[in-house]
Amino acid sequence: MKNARSLVSIARIVAIATLISKVFGLVREMAIAAAFGVGPAVNAYAYAYVIPGFLLILLGGINGPFHSALVSVLSKRDKSEAAVIVETVTTLVTGILLLGTVVLIVFADTFISLLAPGLAGETRAIAVEQLQIMAPLAILAGLIGIGFGTLNADDQYLLPSISPLFSSLALVGAVTLLFLQLGENITNAEYLQLGGRILAWGTLGGAILQWLAQLIAQWRSGMGKLRFRFNWRIPGVGDVLKVMIPATLSSGMLHINVYTDLFFASYIQNAAAAMRYGNFIVLTPVGIISNMILVPFLPVFSRLAAPENWPELKVKIRQGLLLTALTMLPLTAIFVSLSQPIVQVIYQRYGFDSEAVKVVAPVLMAYGCGMFFYLGRDVLVRVFYALGDGKTPFKISIANIFLNGVLDFFLVKAFQAPGLVFATIGVNVISMGLMLAILNRRLKGLPLKEWATALLGLTVASGIAGLSSSWIGSLANWGLLWQLGIGIFVVLAVFSFIASQLKLPEVDMLVQRIWKT
Repeated sequence: MKNARSLVSIARIVAIATLISKVFGLVREMAIAAAFGVGPAVNAYAYAYVIPGFLLILLGGINGPFHSALVSVLSKRDKSEAAVIVETVTTLVTGILLLGTVVLIVFADTFISLLAPGLAGETRAIAVEQLQIMAPLAILAGLIGIGFGTLNADDQYLLPSISPLFSSLALVGAVTLLFLQLGENITNAEYLQLGGRILAWGTLGGAILQWLAQLIAQWRSGMGKLRFRFNWRIPGVGDVLKVMIPATLSSGMLHINVYTDLFFASYIQNAAAAMRYGNFIVLTPVGIISNMILVPFLPVFSRLAAPENWPELKVKIRQGLLLTALTMLPLTAIFVSLSQPIVQVIYQRYGFDSEAVKVVAPVLMAYGCGMFFYLGRDVLVRVFYALGDGKTPFKISIANIFLNGVLDFFLVKAFQAPGLVFATIGVNVISMGLMLAILNRRLKGLPLKEWATALLGLTVASGIAGLSSSWIGSLANWGLLWQLGIGIFVVLAVFSFIASQLKLPEVDMLVQRIWKT
């Protein structure tokens, strides 16, 4: 009972903090859309941000390998050992990523050529300059990730979950400065060049603020200062690196699929910007819900890693997967059936016109189809990390790189930009299947048929719920907000009713968690 209350308490803190952070993130994206639409500045930024953003998500994100490794190790050790371990790992990571920063600055032109061979002219020049400005995000990504893991290991969840809003505030402030320039006599080319720089500097400034906020909290908690330590043999450091290195490589392999997608997208007009806008809409609820599910479950998985605890571990894996389905599948129904009004309400103003809506809406539908598989894969990866195995997800990710490239090649011809998203969904589906098969063997059997039956029932509920909102378009005279509100209500009501008839204990668990939150 104590652990259950602890999980609910953590989930509540993480949900509220992440919601606040995501709201500010939404305001940020709305500001960027209003200022640039799907034009050259955002397309350039989409490519320039690929490597820094990849590092920020990979190394600096909650549930990333740095976060997972530190939580897994520090949660099993006395707090008095934490500072030395954290400072040593920070020293090692900073040294490596400093070298990476220099490489990004010097070879920015080459990286953009490799990422986007179809990019040319003004857009390409803006992307190169943006990448050089944002290169220090490589170092900041590692520092932020270490901060996330360290603070969570100390049972601090509010600041790590809310700290990304500093990045959003900085970028919104930067875009506001750009709008103030509109009163002056500047050409369109000057506006785009200035806009490109402001996007890059705003992103870098936001990451600096996010890191400083975490560093202060970490310092005050006695979990490590900004101090260099070079003794890699300190107890615990090896344990962190044992999980961190293969986990980083594994997650890195997954993100190579993003590079592959953008490689093909560079030959499709405005595809990169459309994928950026669509992906953000989907990642807003995914980010909130993933933190509610994964952050509380990760230390639980770790505590149940011993063979004598495997029966309870299996129960927790089921809970993680079904809670993922209960939260993601109704969102799939919403994004697929209501993609156009969603894009209109969020983005359509100023530089983001009706043509931009037609470009982004199909991409949003595609992203919506893969939400469960995206988060479900993360649940299973965390189980492997808890078992001290980062190699298996790494091997699966390597194989999936080649699969993603093949799927991209064929699906982009059939579906254009949405085809690139479908390719990623296919990769995640296969990854989940392989990991479940391996866990089934390693944990001496999983009730896979029982789980599959429950997931199938929820999938059917999602499909029926989505179809139930198909008539909402007939309410054209009601206005977009009314259409969207009624459509979302119908989807959630139908899905909730059908899900409640399935008599799944996870439904009651989710309801209790929502009420207590």
